[in-house]
Amino acid sequence: MSGDLVELEVLGVRRQSDPDQVVVLLLDVEGRRLLPVVVGPVEGAAIAAGHAGLRSPRPMTHDLLVSVLEACGVRLSHVEVTALLDGVFHAALVLADGARVDSRASDAIATAVRVGCPVRCVPGVLEEAGLPVQEHTPEEQVAEFRAFLDAVDPEDFVRGQDPGAPPGTG
Repeated sequence: MSGDLVELEVLGVRRQSDPDQVVVLLLDVEGRRLLPVVVGPVEGAAIAAGHAGLRSPRPMTHDLLVSVLEACGVRLSHVEVTALLDGVFHAALVLADGARVDSRASDAIATAVRVGCPVRCVPGVLEEAGLPVQEHTPEEQVAEFRAFLDAVDPEDFVRGQDPGAPPGTG
């Protein structure tokens, strides 16, 4: 199954104008698609901290999970974004022995950035929710991502509207 999965790069976390809405940006480097995943502010902060390599003085939930896995001698092979159901992303933690643990996408991503394991995605999810990335220079791509982030509303993904498009045009 993992041969069919698409590897994603965690680009970062962006807080929206509504403080309760945060978007995690995942990039399909080969297919040049962006997968925006809407998460809560606490989950977004956990992903951002892990992505930045920040450590809390006391273990947070995802740090605790990583410590438990290490204490049990279990390695996290990768995480998978497995489905998009009713606007909610589903995921799984895949352990080195092949065991799978059902997870929220935000928790899977927060754990993956802490251990440095790959984030992979079922192609159907990317086909449904991925946004094409046009080929530009790196500077143009950064400017385009910033413009997208400034215009996108996490509710766009729930309503099925083209993100960043004016209402009624998606």
